[in-house]
Amino acid sequence: MSPRPEAAPPGSGPAAPAVSDLFERREQPVRDLGAQAGAVAAACHQMAIRFHQGGKLVVFGTGGPSTDAQHVAVEFVHPVIVGKRALPAISLTSDVATVTGIAASSGMAAIFSHQLRYLASAADIALGISADGNCASVLSGLLTARELGMLTIALVGGDGGAIAACPAVDHLLVTRSADPRIVKELQVTAYHVLWELVHVFFEQPGVLAPGVLT
Repeated sequence: MSPRPEAAPPGSGPAAPAVSDLFERREQPVRDLGAQAGAVAAACHQMAIRFHQGGKLVVFGTGGPSTDAQHVAVEFVHPVIVGKRALPAISLTSDVATVTGIAASSGMAAIFSHQLRYLASAADIALGISADGNCASVLSGLLTARELGMLTIALVGGDGGAIAACPAVDHLLVTRSADPRIVKELQVTAYHVLWELVHVFFEQPGVLAPGVLT
C-alpha cells in the first residue's frame, strides 16, 4: 500500500493568507490599546479610590455589550483569582423586567439613566460600554452619572462616536477598529486590565489618596 499523504498543517496552503489577515487586522488595534496605558492607569487609580471610599461600580451596555456589563460585574463581585478581594459592582442589564419596563414607558434611551437615578450615588463609578460609541442609552447613562457626581468611564469602539465627544466622560478608552468582532475582543481585554490594575492599586499602600499619581 502506498503511504497516505500527510495533511497540510493548519494555516498553510490556500488558507495561509486568510489566517495571516486575521491576525494582522488585530495587530494595530492591540497596539493602539497598549498606547492608552496611561489613560488606563489613571482610570484604575480613580476607580480604586472610589472603591476604597465605599463606592460601587455600575456597568451598562446594550446588545453584545450588555453581556460584557454582566461579565465585568461578576469579575469584581466574585474574582476568579484566588486571594483577590471582592468589590461591589452591579450590571444594569441583568434585570430584564426593569429594562423592558423602562423601555416600554420611557424609551430605550432611558433604560440606564432611570436606573442610575435610583440605584447609584455620587460615590460610585459608572462604566458604559459601546461597540461604536454611538449607543444612545449608554450616552444618556453617562450624562446622568455625571449629574449624580459619579466617576464616569467609557469603553468604546470605532472612532469613539458621540460618547468620545461627550464632556461627561472622565476616562475614555477607545478600541480603534471598524470590525465589531475585534472591538468585542479588545474590550474584554480592556476590562480585564481594569480589574487587574484596580487590585494592583489596592495592594500598594499609600496610593489611594485622591491626589496621588495625578
